Amino acid sequence: MENQFDAIVVGSGMSGGWAAKVLCDAGVKTLVIERGRQVEHLKDYPTTNMHPWEFPLHKRLPKSVKDENPVVSRCYAFNDSTDHFFVKDKEHPYVQEKPFDWIRAYQVGGKSLLWARQTQRWSRFEFEAPARDGFAVDWPIRYNDLAPWYSEVEKFVGISGNLDGLEQLPDSESLPPWEMNCVEKHIQEKIHSAYNQKRPVIIGRCAHLTEPKEIHLAQGRGKCQARTKCETGCPFGGYFSANSSTIPWAKRTGNLTMLTDAVVHSIIYDERSGRASGVQVVDAHTKEVSVYHARIIFVNAACLNTNLILLNSTSSRFPNGFGNDNGLLGRFVAFHNYRGTVSATMDGFEDQYYYGRRPTQVFMPSFRNVFKQDTDFLRGYMVAFGAGRGGGSSEGIGEELKKAAATPGGWYVSMMMQGETIPKFENHVRLSPDQQDEWGIPQLITSIGYDENDEKLLKDFLDQGSEMLDKAGCKNIQQHDSKQAPGLDIHEMGGVRMGRDPKTSLLNEWNQFHNCKNVFVTDGACMTSVGNQNPSLTFMALTARAASYAVEEMKKRNL
Repeated sequence: MENQFDAIVVGSGMSGGWAAKVLCDAGVKTLVIERGRQVEHLKDYPTTNMHPWEFPLHKRLPKSVKDENPVVSRCYAFNDSTDHFFVKDKEHPYVQEKPFDWIRAYQVGGKSLLWARQTQRWSRFEFEAPARDGFAVDWPIRYNDLAPWYSEVEKFVGISGNLDGLEQLPDSESLPPWEMNCVEKHIQEKIHSAYNQKRPVIIGRCAHLTEPKEIHLAQGRGKCQARTKCETGCPFGGYFSANSSTIPWAKRTGNLTMLTDAVVHSIIYDERSGRASGVQVVDAHTKEVSVYHARIIFVNAACLNTNLILLNSTSSRFPNGFGNDNGLLGRFVAFHNYRGTVSATMDGFEDQYYYGRRPTQVFMPSFRNVFKQDTDFLRGYMVAFGAGRGGGSSEGIGEELKKAAATPGGWYVSMMMQGETIPKFENHVRLSPDQQDEWGIPQLITSIGYDENDEKLLKDFLDQGSEMLDKAGCKNIQQHDSKQAPGLDIHEMGGVRMGRDPKTSLLNEWNQFHNCKNVFVTDGACMTSVGNQNPSLTFMALTARAASYAVEEMKKRNL
């Protein structure tokens, strides 16, 4: 009986934490299974109050560490102050049929400790796009279905930003926004004027408490201090993480049981009942195998690991992976195209500066193919940029050096793209037939790449970004294509997509398997298409909606 629960949630990160919160709030006895170690808010942030000069190499990692970890070393947040929150390359190997940088974080909280915290709602255009433009399959929900759940999540999480009144980027439930600096405001004004307000420039919306409300104080969280040490864990709870918010909230209900260092091997399907009965788990250290049972199961292990678990969950009913009657499990994986950046300098404004370390940039919602198809490529891209002043000179010695170093240089501007990629059958993950990890689970094969649409979208951003900065009066404009592999965006989605038809999708409008209604998937794996917005807010809203539905169905004894 001690292994019997009402609900099991696989994964304790962004979406798993939300599933736990909703279920536990409703009185559902819930087991959360995390393959990594326990990380408690405040207690387990060892570097959060350290200064750069307190690290042997000023937060840089030794060459030997980078050489041993070529994949994770490419992540911007991986350094000597954060490496304990990342999975090292050798710790969980996978097979790259095509180059793919799989960035992972195995601990309570998952990547919610490391995310960039940018939060935008989808608009109706993203949910309608596949049906309108003829790619992927039609989403089984629309914006209005998710809007109240966006609000539910935003109020609890805390999202700073303006009320911008944009149809293509609906407003969030907002806390006071961060401010643009003088050069960013200048660029905003010039772009609005040059494009007749058709390309709105707004301050980024991010999961930071600029003015905590009662609900945030009740979580034990406080105001963001603009330290930009977010990836080390925030002792103030100033930004949202599962560790500081949803997990401790669920724990306080008395309905949460946490199981850490436990690798989920597979979902167990019961032939007699036609339902999933539980999960098989391997102890991360002893390799001992256990089984846990529940009425409902939420699989929230993060996109590719969710695909991995489901592909490995075979039975006589599902010989090719859990729920995989149509052969589409692991297919149509997509991501965000981050390859393009544009840099420039800005003359003048040398009598002005800015204060603090703002945790967000300036954003421009997608302006391509939103209201209609107006280019020779599908979908579009969100633009983010920021302006700052470089460090001073390092010339001289003594007082002369101090003065030079304390005098800021000229202004620079850096602009980047976040482009939507189109889900394709060829972009997929599957299990290796002959290579296993140390827990006896087949290694994942990643076969995901760019296509001609991605190249056209990249070129358009580089050209349009350069044009916009030129119209804003910038100088020394330079374009750059990083040619980075998919995955480094850390926005992989799909493989277990939602849809209306069981023949072309795995999940229904409530994130349930079409052919096994007591198993839900609400992390990035469930996404039918990827939009151009940062995805975590949508994952959380989908999870809150599905978990609330599951609670009601359990009350009706339908689950």
